[in-house]
Amino acid sequence: MYISGIVLVRIDDRLIHGQVMTSWLNYTGANKIMIIDDESAVDPFMKSVFKTCVPDDVKVAAFTVAKAIPRLKKGFQKDKCIILVKFPKTLYELMEAGIIFEHINIGGMGIRGTRKKFYKNISASEEERGMLKALIEKGSKVSVRIVADDTETDVATLV
Repeated sequence: MYISGIVLVRIDDRLIHGQVMTSWLNYTGANKIMIIDDESAVDPFMKSVFKTCVPDDVKVAAFTVAKAIPRLKKGFQKDKCIILVKFPKTLYELMEAGIIFEHINIGGMGIRGTRKKFYKNISASEEERGMLKALIEKGSKVSVRIVADDTETDVATLV
């Protein structure tokens, strides 16, 4: 499903943070950021933090996966929107709901729990690797690219 107005879909367990988001905001020209994360979407403190981390002319909102689905299906016709998620599972759940993104960028997946490093500072559990493979099999191009100036590395060759 093509969704108009999306300029970047990114997995980054830090979501919005300094230099990297500045790099991506400048590179994409985005005027909206949609965070899809079940925990952050119901945390008033985190939602206020997100708003203070972006320029005044960029709108940011956090959605649960369930609430993101109908919003994504509407598209962003008059906007340039960055989609941010913490985990591959979020994109896998969206895929199961029929939302498949053309390109997915992995920017930050640190070591935690059962995750093991598979490329530089990028780690994934076996379950997450399976989800990334499923996203690739459904037609998403998944790549690692930390900041906009970096060279893209295809994840299909790594998982």
